Amino acid sequence: MINKSSVQEAVDAWLEGKDYFLVELSVSPDDRIVVEIDHADGVWIEDCADLSRFIESRISREEEDYELEVGSAGLGQPFRVHRQYEIHVGKPVETQGKDGKKYRGTLLAVDDEGFELGVMQKVREEGKKRPVMKEVTMRFAFDDTAYTKYLIKI
Repeated sequence: MINKSSVQEAVDAWLEGKDYFLVELSVSPDDRIVVEIDHADGVWIEDCADLSRFIESRISREEEDYELEVGSAGLGQPFRVHRQYEIHVGKPVETQGKDGKKYRGTLLAVDDEGFELGVMQKVREEGKKRPVMKEVTMRFAFDDTAYTKYLIKI
């Protein structure tokens, strides 16, 4: 069986000095290796191929045969690591609370405990008869959200 730590070492060596970051690394019992990376400006296929070749140069197929899949985290997929939140600050996202409610808005800030979302809501302002649409800042704890993902606008 492929040692996950040896794959991790190879990936870390490739990532060193690059703006890419690791989103997920898994090694299944049948030696299927899946590596997902991300970047603030998106992931290029050439970089996935380069990382794949780099891993293959570090892990011998003669010792253990394996299947290797290297790809991007996927646009529109839920965020899985903190850095994905960081690179999407200022961009539209959708989040779903564990209570099932969905919110769409602009990711305003992120810290170690959670994030802030600017959401358009009807708000009754003092002295006005009708509510007006206004951006309201909402705070979400990571533990209280089912998912957050980049909201693709067409």
